Amino acid sequence: MRRSARPTAPTAVAGAVLDLVERTRTGLLQACHATRADERYRLAHLAALRAAAAVLAADARRSAGSRPRNVWSVLPAVAPELSEWAAFFEGSAARRQLLERGAAEVSTREADDLVRQVETFLELVLTHLGLPMMESFTACVAPVPNVSGVGYPRVSEAV
Repeated sequence: MRRSARPTAPTAVAGAVLDLVERTRTGLLQACHATRADERYRLAHLAALRAAAAVLAADARRSAGSRPRNVWSVLPAVAPELSEWAAFFEGSAARRQLLERGAAEVSTREADDLVRQVETFLELVLTHLGLPMMESFTACVAPVPNVSGVGYPRVSEAV
């Protein structure tokens, strides 16, 4: 009688997926509490990147020896329903890189919008993975001082 090898890869993959989901949630929470718009935007985008990585980690078609590629270009092949999100986040990746180099600015509104978009993306990723969404993160978005004068209109301006 042949002894079958115990499958360890699925457990490792599942662990990696859950770790990436948890890191996504943590990053999204950090983004909500960031005190600067550029930091909020950067943290939110990194959270989206981790959520997409969780989808790729769960994909059994990828081999361990696959060469590294842009997660946003691979995601549509693995999860076609997330194609539009992949295109959106690929575009925001360039903006994040400019922010990290100090070559661009982002308004409070743009940063808050990205946090909400990442939360929606995370919900779709969790649905794709068959995992439950826990708490809402955008309910805890902390106010960011509007130092650049760009962002949400003041109440008196909106009336």
